[in-house]
Amino acid sequence: MKHIAPGSFALATAMPVPRAISGLGVRADASDPKVILAELKKSFEAFKEANDAALKAKADVVVDEKVTRIDAAVGNFQAALDEINAKLAAGTLGSPGDGNDRPQDQAYTDRWNAFMRHGTDEAGLRAANREGPRAAMTAGSNPDGGYLAPVEWDRSITLRLKEISPIRQNAFVQPITGAGFRKLYSDRNVGSGWVGETASRPATTTPTLSVLDFATGEMYAFPFVTRTILEDSEVNLEDWLGGEVETEFSRQEGVAFIAGDGVNKPFGILTYVTGGPNAAKHPFGAIKAVVTGDAAKLSADSFISIVQDVPSAFRPNAKFYMNRQTVSSARKFKDGQGNYLWQPSYAAGVPSTLVGEAIVEVPDMPDVAAGAIPYLYGDMAATYVVVDRRGILVLRDELTNKPFVGFYTTKRVGGGVFNPEPMRAGKVSAS
Repeated sequence: MKHIAPGSFALATAMPVPRAISGLGVRADASDPKVILAELKKSFEAFKEANDAALKAKADVVVDEKVTRIDAAVGNFQAALDEINAKLAAGTLGSPGDGNDRPQDQAYTDRWNAFMRHGTDEAGLRAANREGPRAAMTAGSNPDGGYLAPVEWDRSITLRLKEISPIRQNAFVQPITGAGFRKLYSDRNVGSGWVGETASRPATTTPTLSVLDFATGEMYAFPFVTRTILEDSEVNLEDWLGGEVETEFSRQEGVAFIAGDGVNKPFGILTYVTGGPNAAKHPFGAIKAVVTGDAAKLSADSFISIVQDVPSAFRPNAKFYMNRQTVSSARKFKDGQGNYLWQPSYAAGVPSTLVGEAIVEVPDMPDVAAGAIPYLYGDMAATYVVVDRRGILVLRDELTNKPFVGFYTTKRVGGGVFNPEPMRAGKVSAS
């Protein structure tokens, strides 16, 4: 969220915007999964036909351009369907209002909006907090004048972060009430042996324990708006500020969960891969890398190999994690029988697949390049933990940038790998 300089403030109201997806000369209503599915199937069939022609032509600029154009259309339709799938997973599709499952607490909401506009009614907010039970993360107000966001706003941002942050949506999320999260590990060094009826029983080896700590870092946003627009605006202030925080916090989380260095932020999952800075951090070792056989590019065999390399116990919940450009590259591969390895969604709530395994698009994963790790495969919930310390805290600031009113918004979150065994990293060969 960017600082807003005096004289440059503009506010867009939270109005629903009709979205359409273009591809192959059609326009599909992005809110209708049936229409999207039909167009996705049609586009993928056209893509296969064009790509087969490109493979036969080998070098034809016109054919290659057609493949690229259709591939983009397939990606657009699949992305729209993935958005619907994410809302289904977050439990928000079909909910009233703006799609967030919010409890009704109008009295508290009215007081919160009054606080947003005028910074008043402290007694009312405190009284509202005492009127009944609230979400565990919403505890009241602190002595320096800050207020935890009301339960409606706190929950809406949590749901939307889950919806648009692919790692959070698939990882194990651990709420905590202390400074961090600690997990114990055994080295599994338990000895045993066979003995006769009267033979002596010497001591066997005893396992030892080790500890991993998952600390939290703090994200913050500090937007400023004029007092005039706060007092006069008819927009829903909760939705507006919640949307701004959602976008920025999800962006920050997405980068950190993939490549964070752990300095006041989570440890990214890629840092635990063999050769990475945290490869020796975990007592169970590093996330194993499965290297492609072709220099500086992907290969069909590498996708099949990485699936087979994950232990069978973790296969039921395993998925591919890659960005959209990598999905586009993978879409062109075939198996030995000429079947395409990538297949589109065939029903709402069902993701696209690669070699029969679900795909999750993660924008912050690296692109395909020599030595890069453009995709992961495995059970993310059994591999990566997201640690949430508390909900969203908002402090109102009317002094530091008059005549603007600032809303200092924070969230404490951490993360790291708590078991590397269920995950494999697809690494592009450097030579």
